[in-house]
Amino acid sequence: MKITLARLLFSLLFITTHHAFAAASQPITVQDDAGLTVTLPKPAQRVISLSPAETEMLYAAGGADHIVGVIRFSDYPEAATHLPVIGDYQGLDIERIVSLKPDLIVVWYEGNTKSHVEQLRQLGIPLFFGQPQHLADISTSILTLGKLMGTEKQAAVAAFQLQEQLGSLKQQYAHRTPVRLFYQVWDQPLYTLNGQHIVNDAIQLCGGVNIFADLKTISPIVDVESILRLDPDAIVATSEKNPSNGGIQMWKRYPTLRAVKNQHLLLVDGNLINRAGPRMIAGAAELCDKLDQVRQKN
Repeated sequence: MKITLARLLFSLLFITTHHAFAAASQPITVQDDAGLTVTLPKPAQRVISLSPAETEMLYAAGGADHIVGVIRFSDYPEAATHLPVIGDYQGLDIERIVSLKPDLIVVWYEGNTKSHVEQLRQLGIPLFFGQPQHLADISTSILTLGKLMGTEKQAAVAAFQLQEQLGSLKQQYAHRTPVRLFYQVWDQPLYTLNGQHIVNDAIQLCGGVNIFADLKTISPIVDVESILRLDPDAIVATSEKNPSNGGIQMWKRYPTLRAVKNQHLLLVDGNLINRAGPRMIAGAAELCDKLDQVRQKN
């Protein structure tokens, strides 16, 4: 994205009240994560989110009073659960979207289907496509959404705090011994993520090595035989499906697998690390801590 963190922080922290008032009367133009230019005649006052992660982004950017509708499973922060639900990934309630009179809709670039996006385009409502590619992009996205809503000051504070946390993690885990791992998103079928997904950025941050990073599909289906053949040091599963084990207990059927033999079956909170939103930095910290436990056992 063209808007850099340093550039926006500088302008936001030192802008005068007079300049801020003048800027509010001018059109707002940003570039979204799809590389498209988004222009609003004035700050958005009524925003709809089509992704739980983007809902979290909007709140972090200071948009609590601007969000008028969310997609199903937008359950954080708690206030989001009280907002009108305008559909899910299977289908959108276009009539309800229109009735909410949004002046901006935030779309999940990879998660919302082309048919849904086309329906929204026909409404003539400005669309912002969100999809951070790296952990550092989360702060930039928050700043951009803050600019679109006229909540730059709140967005700048949140972005700065996240950058501080991310910088601390990078410094702490920069030279740790590599841990080869299989990242299990789901067990039936067996889904993982490749090196292009933002989760892989968290894995690398922690000194992990994704054994399926080179696959071409972003979220490929793999088979048990390939995991047995690659024999990772650890298997990391998320707890979204089953809070008690995340489907990871299936691997105990393979006692010769290195991760099983050394008791390196790890569980992380999928609501944190699998959502490309502000809490993903906390999810990365949890993953880093789990991988450090593997190193200590070794």
